[in-house]
Amino acid sequence: MQLEFAKYEGAGNDFILIDTRRTAFVADSKMIARLCDRHFGIGADGLMTLGRSDAYDCSMRYYNADGSPGEMCGNGGRCFALFARHRGIGGPELRFDSLDGPHTAQLTETGPDRGSVTLGMIDVERIADGGGWWSLDTGVPHCVLLTDDVAQADVAATGRALRYDTARFPQGTNVDFVQAAAPGVLCVRTYERGVEAETLACGTGATAAALVAHRVLQPDRSDFEVRMPGGTLRVDFAYDAAADRYTAIRLTGPARKVFEGRIDPDTLGA
Repeated sequence: MQLEFAKYEGAGNDFILIDTRRTAFVADSKMIARLCDRHFGIGADGLMTLGRSDAYDCSMRYYNADGSPGEMCGNGGRCFALFARHRGIGGPELRFDSLDGPHTAQLTETGPDRGSVTLGMIDVERIADGGGWWSLDTGVPHCVLLTDDVAQADVAATGRALRYDTARFPQGTNVDFVQAAAPGVLCVRTYERGVEAETLACGTGATAAALVAHRVLQPDRSDFEVRMPGGTLRVDFAYDAAADRYTAIRLTGPARKVFEGRIDPDTLGA
């Protein structure tokens, strides 16, 4: 069976995208993990499918690199929006659903293979203070650690330990190491659950970092430039102090189609 796919990246966070309106696809976790394998497959931080939706322009389903389903991916959602545009779906604004709820995306500066995408994220109503760390759900769970020097952070060891600390995080968690470089500027590195390693960027992680930075460090800011190893993202939001709720959260950054192709999943290595 030949599987048609496209590969996109946003700030170095890369994804396999499959249009299930055109290509039959069964979301088998082992096959997804093989497709995402960087040595024996296509190679990606995750895989997304584009399907039909009765209520929205289309439907997105996200799978981590290990084949497990994920609720949402910020950079993935931005790449998905550009993929949908390249498939002729949506107008100036794309409306789609994911497991964490409905989302909207606006595309600007679009070209044949790239664009700048602003993605609407879910509202955040709770940020838990663990005494040296903060946890919140920006579509998927995140644990945020503040540091004076993110370059020296032991992302692999500390991130892995917290990711599997089920006493504090029963569902597991992504882990973000955040340094405030200047007013409104953050440097962030993320250990991603499901990839089980540091990734070049993480959209839900950038969002989590910005909200915690507002809460703990810079309460006068409602927009942040978030610098990650793979590129720079922007996060802006509104804060309702009476309800202690973050709304109108938007994640903005680049997205690019890398290539398209076909692959026979049955030929992939174990």
